[in-house]
Amino acid sequence: MLVPIPHLSKRALLKRSTVAATGRSQLLSHNTVAWSMNTTIPTPPNPAIEGQTHWPYRLVGDALQTCWVQKLDLSAAKSFNPNGNTSPPRILVLYGSLRERSYSKLLAYEYARIFELLGCEVRVFNPSGLPMQGDGTDQHPKVQELRNLTLWSEGHVWVSPEQHGAVTAVFKNQIDWIPLSLGSVRPTQGRTLCVSQVNGGSQSFNVVNTLRLLGRWMRMFTIPNQSSIPKAWTEFDEPGRLKPGSFRDRVVDVAEEMYRMTMLMRDHIPDLIDRYSERKEIEEKGRLLSQAEKEQAANTSKKE
Repeated sequence: MLVPIPHLSKRALLKRSTVAATGRSQLLSHNTVAWSMNTTIPTPPNPAIEGQTHWPYRLVGDALQTCWVQKLDLSAAKSFNPNGNTSPPRILVLYGSLRERSYSKLLAYEYARIFELLGCEVRVFNPSGLPMQGDGTDQHPKVQELRNLTLWSEGHVWVSPEQHGAVTAVFKNQIDWIPLSLGSVRPTQGRTLCVSQVNGGSQSFNVVNTLRLLGRWMRMFTIPNQSSIPKAWTEFDEPGRLKPGSFRDRVVDVAEEMYRMTMLMRDHIPDLIDRYSERKEIEEKGRLLSQAEKEQAANTSKKE
C-alpha cells in the first residue's frame, strides 16, 4: 500500500503521479519510435546482379545449388515465434578487415546466408572507404550509410580478426562511428548482438571478450554463445566457404541462438530500455536531451 508523504497535499501527490506517468508514457513512445525506425534502404536487387552493396554474400547457379547452408534443417529455430510477430528480423553484419580474402569477411558472409535462410532481412556493411573517426565528417556517405543501417537494424553480428591480441582498427573504427546517441535517439540501444572472431594462429577469446565489452557499452543485449575459429586459413576452402566440422556447427548454433533471442525480445524492447533516469529527464526537461545539449548546459552552468 502506498503511504502519502506527509508534507505533500493530495493535490500535489496527484500532480506528481500524473507527471511521472506522462514522462514514462513519453519515454515509451520515444523508445517505440526509435526502435521501430526503419530507415529507407532499397529492396535487395536480383541476386544474379553483380556489384550489390549490402548483399555480396548471395550465391547463384552451381554455387547456390551446392551451398551447405541451403541443406541445413533450421525448422526448429524458424518455428520459434513467441510473440506472433510475422515481420522478418532485421540483421546487420559487420566485419573487420579490408583484405580481398578476409576470413572475417568470409565468416560474416556465412552468417548472413544462415540468417537469410532463417527468414531475416540481412545487410552486410562493407567498411572499405569509411574514413577514420576523428579525421572525417559525420556527413561522409559511408558514415551515413553505417548509421542508417544501424537505425534500421534490430540485431547485429560482429566478426573481427584478432590482431595484437585485440580487435582490428578496421572493426573498431566502425563502432566508433556509431554514436551512443543521435540527438535523443540511441542507435544501438536494445539491439541484440552476437560476436565472433577469426584467428591466424591458435584459438583465442580476446576479441570476443572485447566485443562483449563494446556491446555492453553500446547498450546492446549480447547472446551467451559465441564463435572463435583458430587457424582460419585452414578452415575455409578455396571458394571461401567454411569446411565441415565443429567450428562450422558452432557458427550455426550461434546464429540460431541469436535468431531466437531477437524473436523473443523484439516486441518488448521499449519496456526493456525504459530507464528511470530518462523518465526523470523527460519530467524535468520535457524531452531527452542530446549529449551536445547536456555539455552546453554544463558549460553554461560553470560560467554562471
